[in-house]
Amino acid sequence: MKKQQRIKKNDEFQEVFKKGKSTANRQFVIYVLKREGQGEFRVGLSVSKKVGNAVTRNRIKRLIKEMLFKHKDQIHQDADYVIIARMPAAEMDYHEIEKSLQHVMGRARVIRQSKERRK
Repeated sequence: MKKQQRIKKNDEFQEVFKKGKSTANRQFVIYVLKREGQGEFRVGLSVSKKVGNAVTRNRIKRLIKEMLFKHKDQIHQDADYVIIARMPAAEMDYHEIEKSLQHVMGRARVIRQSKERRK
């Protein structure tokens, strides 16, 4: 992910938490804050120490970034997203994480469903 696509500062996270809308499933919570005129979407990731050790947390973040990179054309560009991983994400493989994230992003209406997925 490019530098301009990341949310790193605490103030930016807090703004998304306070002004954004949240949607959740068992594995992930996603906060969405619409931003008019923004060229690319920005993402902040949060994985608590409760989820696992550093290796596990970094693996989850890496898999989330890979899913976002793979589906970047389907994700609405004019928004900031904060994705929080919950405990069950630690035991999931890439395909399960991808499916779960697509589900929660679909519920939040921030991802366009591909044609093969609609069947």
